[in-house]
Amino acid sequence: MHRLPVEATGSPGIRLDVWLWAARFYKTRSLAKQAIEGGKLTVGGATVAKASKLVHVGDLLVVQRGDERFELRVLGLSGARGPASVAQMLYAETDDGRARREAEAARRRDERTGYQPPESRPNKKARRLIRALGDIDAL
Repeated sequence: MHRLPVEATGSPGIRLDVWLWAARFYKTRSLAKQAIEGGKLTVGGATVAKASKLVHVGDLLVVQRGDERFELRVLGLSGARGPASVAQMLYAETDDGRARREAEAARRRDERTGYQPPESRPNKKARRLIRALGDIDAL
């Protein structure tokens, strides 16, 4: 049986690093803490510097994780990491944020299609050319 997220009616809130871990944005609390201290998160438009910042239901979060940028509204609080289906009930991604994130992912995917990896290892002639390109003076 899965525990449902705790709604914050009158509760003071939950630590940001715990919430990010429970909502499955980071695998460990220490990774969440590093992201917070690295300036990768904003709560209500203000950059957060400490992992002990309290998150409340209704807060607007912006999470920068790698190339992805998530804009979220907090719907529930939980201090326990559960299954992904329960974690998804803790937040709702904004429509604008989802559209921007999907457009950016499509742009990155299109940029990758131009690269074609070689079919095999380079032969002796190709290796010489590669070495020559690395050393401009050798040309």
